[in-house]
Order: sequence, then structure tokens, then C-alpha cells
Amino acid sequence: MKMEKVSLLIKNAQVFNTYLKKFVPADVSVLQGKFYYIDREKSQDFQAEEVLDARGMYMIPGFIDIHMHIESSMMTPGPFGNFLAGCGVTTIVSEPHEIANVKGMRGILEMIAAAEDTPIDIYYGIPSSVPSTSRELETTGGVIDFQAMKHLLEEKDVVCVGEIMNYRQIIKENELEITRFLDYLRTEKPGYVIEGHCPSLTGLDLAKFLYLGINGDHTEHTLEEVRQRIENGMFFELQEKMLREEIIAYIRENNLFEYVSFVTDDTMADTLYETGHLNAVAENAVKKGFPLEQAIYCATYTPSRRMHLYDRGAIAPGLVADFQLLRDPAHFQPEYVFKNGALIFSGRKGSVSRTTHRFPEDFYNSVILPPLSEKNFEIPAPAGATSVMVRAMEVSGDRTQTREKLMPMAVKNGKLDWQGSGCLLAMAIERHGKNGNIGYGFVTGNCMKHGTVATTYCHDHHNLLVAGDSPEDMLLAVCRLQELQGGFLTVDKGKILAELALPVAGLLSEKSLKETAQSLKAVRQSMENLGYAHYNPIMSFATLGLPVSPALKLTDKGLIDVKRGKIVSLILS
Repeated sequence: MKMEKVSLLIKNAQVFNTYLKKFVPADVSVLQGKFYYIDREKSQDFQAEEVLDARGMYMIPGFIDIHMHIESSMMTPGPFGNFLAGCGVTTIVSEPHEIANVKGMRGILEMIAAAEDTPIDIYYGIPSSVPSTSRELETTGGVIDFQAMKHLLEEKDVVCVGEIMNYRQIIKENELEITRFLDYLRTEKPGYVIEGHCPSLTGLDLAKFLYLGINGDHTEHTLEEVRQRIENGMFFELQEKMLREEIIAYIRENNLFEYVSFVTDDTMADTLYETGHLNAVAENAVKKGFPLEQAIYCATYTPSRRMHLYDRGAIAPGLVADFQLLRDPAHFQPEYVFKNGALIFSGRKGSVSRTTHRFPEDFYNSVILPPLSEKNFEIPAPAGATSVMVRAMEVSGDRTQTREKLMPMAVKNGKLDWQGSGCLLAMAIERHGKNGNIGYGFVTGNCMKHGTVATTYCHDHHNLLVAGDSPEDMLLAVCRLQELQGGFLTVDKGKILAELALPVAGLLSEKSLKETAQSLKAVRQSMENLGYAHYNPIMSFATLGLPVSPALKLTDKGLIDVKRGKIVSLILS
């Protein structure tokens, strides 16, 4: 009798059965990139092109991260995907609204093209909020309108609508481009996956959000907010900061594992390098009381179903052969990782190396600033005033949201005497070469106590944001960023302390993860040395310009009252 041929045979593995949610001993065969037979009896003989004896290792599906942003790593897709292979992550869904805010549709298409060089599958979500608010509140380099969204719907690697961030506007009567697109989807593609972003939304407002078909959320919430989401049919995506005791207990007690998955959302290069990716989130969940088998389930199967990726997420005949082999099932650091039945990572050899995508030349020349001098760092006071009250963004160490704080400030020679006032001056400088706007604000609280921080990585408009205690240092920082064509850096007393160059659209580095991580960590440590007391000072600073995250934020148009969605004056009358 002629022996059947297969591509790959994994012998003597402890195989995770997704449907039973338990490990079973079996041999697993792969044919043409898909699982062929899971042989629990170990009775079938195959002629295999390649045989690997797992020697009792644990075989689980490749991890699937359905809500994340490659740009948050500050790396291009090539080195990013190469690293994720070593974390056991074989599929991701990235939402490229960061680069879309700089380069519009071309930015998205270039990210899709760059993903073709990676050893893992990278799918994309349609950026639904570019700009995140409106052209009246912020200037972006690109805009994704209704027609652009329709075009992206036809791209083969696009699988969902990315997070809808203008969540307070969309539940009111509006003329938003995303509202037009949701109406279109309701008719043309009912059931299409639509991701949400709705921090603090509850009650009737949450119901209005869900009514629009937006039925997923990943943002930070209280237990009551999580309860309302799940009880109303919303799929909930757990990122690291949501792995709280009361949240995990609620999921366990109510057996809600079908309705949740793990995601990373925003993971920066130094954190990636030191702790890992989705594997680190899932492992931490287990340490905090999430049942092991359910953690594997929520890192593989539930995310695949959420994104309608029905060809993966389990080890079963006919599904794509994406899997990893672990020595310890509770320690998600794989010895081997396979994608479509081919080895993409070995603990002894590392990840498969791929070529680097080259972006168009204008992507390397995206920081176009108006002429600046130290005069630009002066703010006129109302005529005749000797002191004023100003609005300041107060940074809290445990969140990226700010509070509005009213601060007294002296007036000197007709200008605000902000140096030594307890506030740092902040400026959002339009850098897309459109209008040269400069928005002014003040920062206080858990920010730097001295020195300057500046970046072109400023959510989501990605204009240049600089904040500091010295006009001279602030100008030096701005000039250096223009020279680098993007980056993140710190300055104090006329000296650049640390810097990370981000020359691709002012957002991304093409260097290896290790190099990018080391530079970013130096900036992070420098910020902490300057007094920035926050669990993630990089993200805290970068979101000072995010006008959809409460409560007071700064764009090139000025200070934004996020809840009201309006520009407010810096100086109170």
C-alpha cells in the first residue's frame, strides 16, 4: 500500500484542542500549508518531507492580535513582523491611522505593500477617523474620506473598519465621513467588522454607538463600563492595562471567554524588546488568574472569529498551519514557530530575515516647518494686565488623559511670564507644509520639572509638539527634529540629551528592533531624569496632542476641550 505524502509531520506533541479547551497527545501532519490530520492514536504512517519530534512540547495555534498599530512601535512593518514571529504571533490586524494622518491614502497603501516582506500575516483596518476630529480642530497631512474608505474596502488585506475615535460626535446628528461609510456598509456589507473607541461611554450613549454597528472596544474602562459593553453584545479586547483583578474575576465568574480577546493596541519598541508582544499580555493574564486554556483560546480562536478569519485560530484539518511549540504551556516563549507549515522562528536560529521595503522619497522629507525664532515662544498678554489665569493641561502619572487646571501667571513687559510659573510652555507646530499654524498651551503636573521634550510622533495629527522651560532649548529641539526629518528627543541647558530618529513620515525607523529600542529607552530614561513621572512618559507626551482623549489637549489650532469638541482660549478673560 502506497504511503500518503505530507509536507510536515510533528510527532509526540501535546496539542491544544481549541474545541475541548485542553491539551491532548497527538501527531500532527501538515499538507500544502494547512493542517491535515491530528492523529490522537498515533497510528497513521505518512511519508513526510520534514519530520520534527516535539518530544512532549506543547503545540498551540499562532497568536492573533486583532487590535494594534504598527506605528506605535515606531518601526516599519519589516523589522516589526520579523520580531513578532519570535513571540509566537503569526497574524495581526493593524490600523494605520497614524501614517494616514501624515500621508493619507498613499501612507496606508505603502504600509500594506511593506507588509508583504514580513514572515507573518499582516492585515489592516480602514482608518475611520483621519483626522481624529475635524479640520476645524486639527491640521493633518492626509484625510481619509468616504471615497477613500470605499476604495480601501476592496484591498485584499483589509478586513475591518479601524477604531472609530470621534465617538461623541458620531452619536449626534453629524455630517462625518465615517457616518456616510457606516450607512454604506449597512446596505452593501452588513455584518462587516467595525472597531470602536469609546472611553467612558455608558447608558443610552453607548446604545447609540452600538446601534450604528460599532460593536468592539479596546479602551480602558471601569468594571461597570466593561459590564455594560459585554451585556450589550460588544466584543471586548483586553490590553495590558485592563488585566485588573476585578475585570478578570468578572470574566471568569460569568464565563465570558467567548466575548473577549487579548490585544496589544500600542506597544513601543523598548517594551517589545524587553518583554514581548501579545505573548507577554497573555502570560501576564495567566499570572493574574486567567485560566491557562482560556488564555490560549482568547489569544487565538476568539480574535480569529471576531475578524472573520475563519481559516485560522485552531489546530484542525483544513485550517492554515500557524502554530508554535512551547516547553512550558504557561510561559509563552516558543521554541519553534511555523507559518503556513513553514518554520519562521527557531529559538536557536532566531526569526526568518526578510528584505526591507523602501518607501517613496517624499516619505523621508515630511517635516516642513514655518520659519521660527525665539519670538515665537512669546505669548502676548491682554492689554494692561499684570497677571492672568491660564488653562493648563495637567498630566497624571497613571493615565494618558489630562485634566484642565487653572493656573495664575504673571505678566512681564506685556508678555506672559511663563518661565518659573509652575508650567511648561507647549507648542503644536504644523509640520505638513500646509499653513504654518502654531497652537499654544501650558503643561503642569507629572511632566518634566525642567528641560525640553519634542517629537513629531504626536497622536494623531503628528504635527511637531514641543514643551519646555527655555525658549532657547525649545528652538534647538525643533531645529534638530527638522534636521532628522522626524523623531523624539530631549534637551536641557543647550544640550541634546537623547534622541530617536524617525525619518519615515516622521513616525518610523527602518533600523532593527534592538537599535530602535535602545534609542527610545534612552529618551524615556532622559524624560524620567527630567522629572516626568508617568508609567509611560513617551505615550503621555505623545498624546498631549490627541483631541479625542479627555480632557484638555493641544493641536496646531489651539487648546481643545475634548468633551465639548471645541477650541478654548489659553487665557481666561
